[in-house]
Amino acid sequence: MKAQRSALGYALGPLSDEVREALAADLDPEARRVLLGSGTEHPFCGTLLDNKRRGTYVCRLCGLPLFRSSAKFNSGTGWPSFYAAVSDDHVARIADRSHGMVRVEIRCARCEGHLGHVFDDGPPPTGERHCLNSASLHFVDEGVALPVRVADDAAVKGVG
Repeated sequence: MKAQRSALGYALGPLSDEVREALAADLDPEARRVLLGSGTEHPFCGTLLDNKRRGTYVCRLCGLPLFRSSAKFNSGTGWPSFYAAVSDDHVARIADRSHGMVRVEIRCARCEGHLGHVFDDGPPPTGERHCLNSASLHFVDEGVALPVRVADDAAVKGVG
């Protein structure tokens, strides 16, 4: 089986269990709880909520580029919010029926790490609000090379 590639040329998942476990070894307890346990940060306490620098938000677990700072907006909800992903195929959408409601959970399309939820009350042009946990993300300043957390297609199941 050949690794699936995103429209931007990134290898997508699923990652092998060994690679996922190796990447998770570097996570702090809060990032582990959120990314691997589908947790949610308390509002207004995430480290990236008030970040106004230009750059790219990548998955803290595998490094896949997820959101650009140019798509970030202040939703007033207490979590970093974006109206669009870097590429739609970098963010997987999953029905979430927990807590007595129906929502759309978003996960990293490569490592399946929990990012947050998407709602239909965002600004134009998409009308979407991707509500994210800072613990799921790593910010890379504009002009700095994106980190290579998953070095090549061999890290993706079925390749090699």
